[in-house]
Amino acid sequence: MFLHDSLSNRLKKIIKTKKVIKLFVCGPTVYDSMHIGHARTYIFFDTLVRFLRSQNYKIEYLQNITDIDDKIIERAQKLKINPLKFAVAQTKDYKTISKKLNIISVDKYVNASSVISIIINQIKRLIDKGYAYETKNGVYFRVRKFKFYGELSGQDLEALRSGYRIELDKAKEDVFDFALWKKTKDNQAISWPSPWGSGRPGWHIEDTAISEKYFGLQYDLHGGGVDLKFPHHEAEIAQAESLSGKKPFVKIWLHTGFLTFNNEKMSKSLKNFITVKDFLTKYNADVLRFIVLSSSYRSSLSWNESLINQSIASLLSIKSFLVYLKYKNDKGDINKKIISSINSFNKNFTSNLNDDMNTPKTIASIFEFINNIESIKNINKKSAKAIEEAIRNSLNILGIKMKINRVPKNIKDLIDKREVLRIVKDFNKADKIRKEIEALNFRLDDTDQGPILTHNNFING
Repeated sequence: MFLHDSLSNRLKKIIKTKKVIKLFVCGPTVYDSMHIGHARTYIFFDTLVRFLRSQNYKIEYLQNITDIDDKIIERAQKLKINPLKFAVAQTKDYKTISKKLNIISVDKYVNASSVISIIINQIKRLIDKGYAYETKNGVYFRVRKFKFYGELSGQDLEALRSGYRIELDKAKEDVFDFALWKKTKDNQAISWPSPWGSGRPGWHIEDTAISEKYFGLQYDLHGGGVDLKFPHHEAEIAQAESLSGKKPFVKIWLHTGFLTFNNEKMSKSLKNFITVKDFLTKYNADVLRFIVLSSSYRSSLSWNESLINQSIASLLSIKSFLVYLKYKNDKGDINKKIISSINSFNKNFTSNLNDDMNTPKTIASIFEFINNIESIKNINKKSAKAIEEAIRNSLNILGIKMKINRVPKNIKDLIDKREVLRIVKDFNKADKIRKEIEALNFRLDDTDQGPILTHNNFING
């Protein structure tokens, strides 16, 4: 399998060995509910891990939870609750939503608050090595000492320097130096004792501490949204490689593109986001996963209503075909042509995902397979079962459940009534019943097997 490494800007091969592949993905800062921009990242990495495991790669997937942050403290103060208790509730909410999105591949979630002792130890080591220094406000990383800072994001620090107008801590040696430890007053909500006084960690050091505890200071894959490249991931590299004295910190860096809304990055700070909770009140989780995976993970994805409608139509088309297969009851062995089509489909599906997780092409291969099968006449029960299994296996890797519900009795009665009207050629009344059925979120297809009904449960309500 080949994946695009953001640092080298080229494809790198993942070699299958007996060793466990270690994947760290930057999780949420839990001050608000997950929005669909976040979901894009987490759905992609869930799909990546599902695929790797289906190909018998051994992989350990760890995700951090930032439960110490200024935004969390500010939100908790507004709500007049303890920040740590607020973070616990928000973390629970995040995991619940992830489960609803069928994100099930994460092996371990780790809270930043659980690694304070490691953070303090790392800061001590960085000071001893000359990479960090103390000021009256905290401890900072000395960016100028790490000569590779900016390589991942391609940033020219000197060009950026002129754009900085506000200096938050005049005791800092350089505007780009970032906080490893923030000193706080004893009465502040979240603080821990340290050699530099009471305080709390900076954002970047939290992930480096978690990495060292569970994976060490060198491992395989690190992922997150493209907005984390600078400064967060740059800072992680600087910290880890300064601590270990070794390169690379991570073999492959993976970044998902922005999800944009009205030509702006969807973000909490811009208040132009749609929460996953709100989305799921209207639509099935399959719809969001399909939207995300219909686009290349590295490209920007422009959010609009037509994306939703197109995805529902595509999902309904696949589902209708699966329902159609259940009507095939003839006896006999599996057609050789069908075996060949299944083998070809499985090969294409795997090949597309091996090519830097080309999910748009992967989804297209499902429809190509369905079109090929529809051209084959006299499909028997065994063949239909094999076809369904191939499609189900592919959907499972994509995390799409495609649940098929039983048709309610009132809908069956309408179908029977419509069939009688069609027999007596009263097509006007038959069409009215079709519209009545479709208004109840059902798709009706007239086939050589008779009328086939598919519930459009991709829309809620």
